[in-house]
Amino acid sequence: MPGTPVSLFIARHGETVDNAGGLILGHRDPPLSATGRDQASRLAAQAAGLGLVALWCSPLLRARETAAVVAEATGISTTVLEDLIESDRGSWEGQSVAHLAETSPALHAAFEAGDRGFAFPDGESLLHQVERTRKALDRVASGPLPALVVAHVGTIRAAMIAVGHAVPPERDIPHGEAIPLTWPAGRG
Repeated sequence: MPGTPVSLFIARHGETVDNAGGLILGHRDPPLSATGRDQASRLAAQAAGLGLVALWCSPLLRARETAAVVAEATGISTTVLEDLIESDRGSWEGQSVAHLAETSPALHAAFEAGDRGFAFPDGESLLHQVERTRKALDRVASGPLPALVVAHVGTIRAAMIAVGHAVPPERDIPHGEAIPLTWPAGRG
């Protein structure tokens, strides 16, 4: 039976050149851009005021680089958690969002809306990512708190779905900003 909800913070990694170019990343693994490093520094400054005792991140480079900046500022070591990885975006990886909106308008609309039945062509379904994210955040919530999770826009949207929130389009979730998330405790 779930216990008292706990407060976590979740943040999207700093921006990459591909993010700035409007490309779908998924499991592609580019480093942070100069802008992304600046965003990571701003996240670190924000994190320093949150009283954090734990820091978790996705295994992808852009999340690990962002978390490393936060770790240096806070003195908290980072734990990499595989289930925080971005969704496998299949044949969409490397393509521009604008191109996908033009060539696959119905599928793109379902993606933007966070439709529960959405799946990336040749990739992961949204429901699978929600389950992975739920498993990861249950683990985070069972550990020392407050905690910051540095992950991806898909992971953040999956977490929002898992707790019953409506999801904004990916473009509306900023890079390098800690977002409070109330998570049901005691499920892990």
